[in-house]
Parts: sequence; C-alpha cells; structure tokens
Amino acid sequence: MKFNDYPYTRPNLEELLQVSNEVLSTLSNASTFDEFHDAFKKFETLKVDFQTQFTLASIRHSIDTKDEFYAQEITYWDENIPAVQNVIAQVATLVLSSPYKQELMTHYPKPYFQMLENTEKVFDESIMEELQLENKLSTEYDKLIAGAEIEFDNKTLTLAQLTPYTQSPDRDIRKAATEASWNFFKENEETLDNLYDQMVKVRTKMAKKLGFETYTEMGYLRMNRLDYNQDMVANYRQQILDEVVPVAQKLYKRQAERLGLDQLAYYDTSLNFLDGNAVPTGNAQEILDAGQEMYHELSPETGEWIDLMINNGLLDVLAKPGKRAGGYMTFLPNYGVPFIFSNFNGTSGDVDVLTHEAGHAFQGYQSRNAPLSDLIMPTHESCEIHSMSMEFLTWPYMEKFFGDKADRYRFTHLADSLQFLPYGVLVDHYQHEVYNNPDMTPAERKAVWKKLDQQYRPHLDFSENEFLNQGVWWYRQGHIFASPFYYIDYTLAQVCAFQFFKRQHILNDPKTWEDYLHICTIGGTRTFTQIVQEANLISPFEDGCLKSVITDIDQWLENVDDKAL
Repeated sequence: MKFNDYPYTRPNLEELLQVSNEVLSTLSNASTFDEFHDAFKKFETLKVDFQTQFTLASIRHSIDTKDEFYAQEITYWDENIPAVQNVIAQVATLVLSSPYKQELMTHYPKPYFQMLENTEKVFDESIMEELQLENKLSTEYDKLIAGAEIEFDNKTLTLAQLTPYTQSPDRDIRKAATEASWNFFKENEETLDNLYDQMVKVRTKMAKKLGFETYTEMGYLRMNRLDYNQDMVANYRQQILDEVVPVAQKLYKRQAERLGLDQLAYYDTSLNFLDGNAVPTGNAQEILDAGQEMYHELSPETGEWIDLMINNGLLDVLAKPGKRAGGYMTFLPNYGVPFIFSNFNGTSGDVDVLTHEAGHAFQGYQSRNAPLSDLIMPTHESCEIHSMSMEFLTWPYMEKFFGDKADRYRFTHLADSLQFLPYGVLVDHYQHEVYNNPDMTPAERKAVWKKLDQQYRPHLDFSENEFLNQGVWWYRQGHIFASPFYYIDYTLAQVCAFQFFKRQHILNDPKTWEDYLHICTIGGTRTFTQIVQEANLISPFEDGCLKSVITDIDQWLENVDDKAL
C-alpha cells in the first residue's frame, strides 16, 4: 500500500476513553501477571492505532497547511491529545505502582520504565487547558511560517524557495534575498513576540502547577533526558566556547578570504565560494534516483529500505506554497514504515535530506520490530546520531549528486558541521535563560539572544540591518517555539558523528559501518550514553572528548586547499 492510500479515520474519543478506562480498571485489579500483561498489551495496541492516525493527519497537514480538512483535524487533535496523554499518564502510574512491575521489567528494557517515570512527573489533569493552548500556539507558528509569500525575482516564493537566492554569487542578489526573508519576520515581529511570550508563560504555568521551580526542569523530563542533567550540559557548552568557537572563527576567516571580503556580513555566510556553492547537478527526481542507487551500493539493508521508501511514496520532498517549512522524519507504527518530509529547493540541502532524514528513517525501519512502539525510536539526541552520522558515511557517493564539485561539497559540509556546534549550543543556552527568567519582556529576550550570539558567533556583523541587530535571529528556529530544549541534541549527536567521520575517513576503521548498523537496530532500548558506548564512541560529556575530536577535524580541514576547490 502506498502512503496516499493509507486510510485516515478520526478516532472516536469517547470510545477510546471508554476502552482505556476498562484497561485501567483491569490494570488496577488484575489478580495475575498474565491478566495484567494482557491489559497492558491491549492498551499498547490502542495507543499505536491512535499514534498512527495522529501522524497521518500531521503529515498531510504539513504537506498542505491550506487543506481545510486536515487543518480542522489538527485543530481537533490540538484540543483532544491532552485527554489521551492523561490516560497514558494514568497507565504509567499504575505500571510503576503495580505489584507486577518487577515481572513486567523482565519483558521490557529499563529505558521504557524511566520514560514512564518522566511521564508521571510531567502530566496531570490539572494542566489539560495549558496543554491545549500550547498545541494551538505551536500550530499557529507553523501556519505563519508555512504561509510566508515573499515577492522576489518577479515570483511569489516561500521561505524555502527563497533560499537559493540567499546563496547567490552576486552579492547584491544574496543581500536583497536575505533582507526579503528577514522582512517577512519583521512584518510579523509583534505576532512572533506574542506567540512566544504566550508559550513561555503557559509552559511556566504548567511547571508551577506540577511543583517545578521553573519550566527548565520539566522540559528536561519531557525531553526524556535519561542520563544527563543541566550541569553536564552547561559544562559541555563551556567546552564548545573553549574548543570549537576559535576553530569556527578560523573557518569564517578562510571563507571571507575565498569571497574576497575583509569581513563577512550576515548575508554572506550562506555563500562558501565566489563562483557558487556546490549544488546538485540533477533535478528532484534525478536526486532521488541517485539516492536509491547510492543506498543499494552502501549495504543490502539500506538497499531494501530505500526501495520501500520510494516504491511506497514515503517521501514528500518538493517545496511548494502552503507547505510547512523545514524537514523531518516520522514513523507510522501501524504500517511499520518511516516517512520523510522536506522542501527541496535546488541547494545542497536537498542531498542533506537524503542523508540526514534518511538516517533517521533507516534507523526507524531497522528498529520497527521493537518490543513497544515507544522504543522504535530512541530519545532525540540518540536519534540525531543516526542522521548526522549517515551524512558522513555516504561521503564516498557524493559524485553521484555533485559531479566534479563533490570535494567542494565535502569540505563545506564538514566545515558547516563544525560551525554549527556554537549555534546549536547558543539556541540551548538561550532557552535556559528564557525559561529560568520567564518574566522577561520580548525586548529583554532579544537582548539576551544578542549578548549570547556575540559570544558563540562573534563573526556575525548585523550593523547593516537594524531589525536583525536587535537579536531576533531565533525567530526562524522552529524548535524554540514548538520543541523547547530540543536543540542541544543536534550538537551532542554531531560530536558522535564526527567520531564516525574520524573512524571512516581518517583511521579507515573497517568496523565503522558495523557499529553504525548495530545502533540502528537497538532503537530506544538503551539510553543516550549507552548507545554511544555500544557504538564504540566517546561520550561528548566526557572531558577531553571535544578537544580530541575537534583537533582532528581542524587538521583535516587545514590540509584542504579550499581555494583550489
């Protein structure tokens, strides 16, 4: 069955809650473990059906936010998901307090029970209205960004479609395109400030109701940080400042020299070479065809998976009006298949989708038979190891996409990945400041961003743009609005991916792919640091890890004559 043929049916909430209450009663009163376990498995089946229908509605709304039917469905879900979350939390409480808990723990791995404990701590019926409002505000942000219609080059473009112009070798064009992009945010400044202000306040209100001092602590539990805490993250951020920012600054200086500039302006950073960035040589279909060929050559497992994705229409990759911004991978548990969503726009980012989001999707497919749906995917920072590492494991095949500009792509990709680390922890640091000081005004939040930005990205010069100079870059980072504290994950995973890069492209370690494939099969049955260990990598939290990894990346980049690429 192809994705377009998957039937969508809005669940009957009353019926779902009635059956759930029957399950809850059985879990409470079971006289044997088998009776308890059967009720537990029945609820799992209910939850999987529910997750599948919600995911279908979410994907189809993402593809076309102007589709009235799915817009109404998302409104329904925004209002009613909290009721289902309430039942899930009740199940968590019953499982954790059950006399059969220890026996159940012999059937399922420990991380599942750790996540149940988190669920119990972050949900209560008293926050139902706040959860509904949070969902509504997130949907409003997505709809606002997806609805951007920017007049440029005698065309009406989305933000994604404008991106190639921001990478133009013509400085006037890329400046005009970059400013056109930011003008959209300027026109919606009051709306964005108001949306975020409401989000911060409603999340803080939830946290206070549940007994947390700030939302930050609640946010960590919602993100299922199973084996690290705020202090470890703060220490890690400091290491990024010490070890990575100086190397990133060297790379920006080299970029300015390649472009013949004394200093990079904010509209120059997207262009890496004076005659243009490495871009795919083919159209969207040719990129997909090359990707299918690449994954057949990479391994039997990836060959089987990519055929499934393409033959069953499990990708929607073309940028078009009304389509949600960005890209993601999600999973449809009833069908045991992943789905990839993105916005191809003729830049190297199109190929990154076929490696990054594909890494997520391949892992989900490899783990599709996990003992519980909640364990198909690991926690977010672990998920990102699979995606970011696949970007480097597919390096040998880049000629298929970039032809004689493949080495240019590889250099830029590695440099960009290193330069991303300071930005990634900037986003995380900013959110800690916001949620630890939730009464800040919008102007005060912008001042905090500006101050932190100058620490983590000192190369950026916003003096030509009064709006940007306030500290509003974060407006376009959707994670800040919809998924608080989901961003440090990318940087932690990037450090792990760099280690896979080092093993494959510097040390020529023959076990690199074997270790990568292994962690794709274990899904969420291990915590982040356990997955890192099983991959034979060093934890990013371990003192000295960053220095050892960045030193090797820096040396590899130093050895490249970038002006000859």
